[in-house]
Amino acid sequence: MHDEAWITERLCDLSKRHLDRHVQAYMEAGGKIRIGKRTYLNFSSNDYLNLARHPDVVKKASQALRITGCGAAASRLLTGTLTWHDELEQRLARYKGYPCALLFGSGFLANVGTIPALMGRNDYVFADKLVHASIVDAVMLSRAKLYRFRHNDVEHLEQLLKKSKTSGRRLVVTESVFGMDGDLAPLQDIAHVAQRHGAMVMVDEAHATGVFGPKGGGLVREWGLESMINIDLGTLSKAFGGYGGFVSCSQSMRAFLINRARSFIYSTALPPSVVGAALGALQVTEESCDLGSQLLQNAAAFRNRLEESGLKTGNSASQIVPIMVGQNSKVLTISQKLREQGIIGVAIRPPTVPRGTARIRLSVTLAHSKRDLEHAGRVIIAIARNEGLL
Repeated sequence: MHDEAWITERLCDLSKRHLDRHVQAYMEAGGKIRIGKRTYLNFSSNDYLNLARHPDVVKKASQALRITGCGAAASRLLTGTLTWHDELEQRLARYKGYPCALLFGSGFLANVGTIPALMGRNDYVFADKLVHASIVDAVMLSRAKLYRFRHNDVEHLEQLLKKSKTSGRRLVVTESVFGMDGDLAPLQDIAHVAQRHGAMVMVDEAHATGVFGPKGGGLVREWGLESMINIDLGTLSKAFGGYGGFVSCSQSMRAFLINRARSFIYSTALPPSVVGAALGALQVTEESCDLGSQLLQNAAAFRNRLEESGLKTGNSASQIVPIMVGQNSKVLTISQKLREQGIIGVAIRPPTVPRGTARIRLSVTLAHSKRDLEHAGRVIIAIARNEGLL
């Protein structure tokens, strides 16, 4: 066996810099979880609308499981496309306001399938500095030239577009709601700049889908930008409480991805039970039009309470509320003290966020009552004061 001493050395180095990570198993998922005999308020869940255990969602997943069994048993281009997949894609397209949609195994797989399918060695990708790691990995796989514009800086984006060569395709990529900061991208301005320079636009709406826009259709739909955004990427693993990813796009774009997106072509189709759960979640969000707005109102009240105490939450304007700490060691201490008080708030450190910006990333969900949020606010402020943040 090859010597693995170098792995131990790397792990020791990560530990010294307070950057090592560990996996912990929990008994359940959601906004409230049990560890042993104790119940914790979980502020590190992406189940924003509390749908993972919603009776209608579970019922639809169970129905698909009974009818079709556990798995799709093939890739989509063989015999893995079941009527469940077809129905979900049609409904997601309508939900997002696009002609078509295409399912992927996850949001990560959607990014690493879509971008390399569209872009190549002689092309250019312009991505916000804070986009998800899957977007960066996707560009690396594509071998396109990557330009990073300063976070939400449209003027810098335009400067980079002007400097780039006119030969080759150009793609601008951003998130609509940034997963570690909770702030919103200036999508209208980005779309207009891209249009002026003949660039396609792709928006990752992982954290906006289900929360923002009409019935949760996302920020692209809320701002009426469907005709200017070529690809609207969403996930089924956050507000919908399940698993999977998808892109909403034109009919020709969908056909092209079916033929060129390797993560689509060479992956087994999503299990029917997962697709059934997504159909159930979609039904709930469409019938309960105010779920997203209710969540955002609760999050705003929670965020305002923290900000009034003097805590820094960046430019958050969503259900994602970061508490900026800075030091890796201190953010780990705060996370541990929160846990001791019955609150799960995971420490986020580099490379997930830029160096020197370690934070506690709090996700408000509909599993949290107003009383829960008031209690959590008091505990967080008290711990922050004891740790010198206030």
